[in-house]
Amino acid sequence: MKNIYRYLERGFEKLTSIAITILGNSITFIIALCTVIYWLTNKRFYTQDIHSCIGDVILGVAFLSLFIIQKSFNRFSASLHLKVNELVASHEPARNEVINAEEKTEHEIMQLTKEYAELIEQVKEKNLNS
Repeated sequence: MKNIYRYLERGFEKLTSIAITILGNSITFIIALCTVIYWLTNKRFYTQDIHSCIGDVILGVAFLSLFIIQKSFNRFSASLHLKVNELVASHEPARNEVINAEEKTEHEIMQLTKEYAELIEQVKEKNLNS
């Protein structure tokens, strides 16, 4: 049962990684923009009352905002990971296991989190005893 769960979890992580990459792509935004422009220039749009038109415009802007936010988050996340990797790589006693942690599976990240939680407890005990 655990193997099935791990297999499904890896598959879901790959799927989300692909979706994040697609949603943050500039080409995807251009396609979405063309879709919204086509949608708003449709004859049906002009036959609606003003409230429906405003709702459609707001929906179109919110739809496009999804792609813009994802693109900016991908850029911010990549730069943050790069900076953290540089810090870890430049600090000699640091464990290199955390470099590129964003590419690890959720299970591997949870294992590292548990190890660091245990390390924190050891440091706390050491500070209390000294």
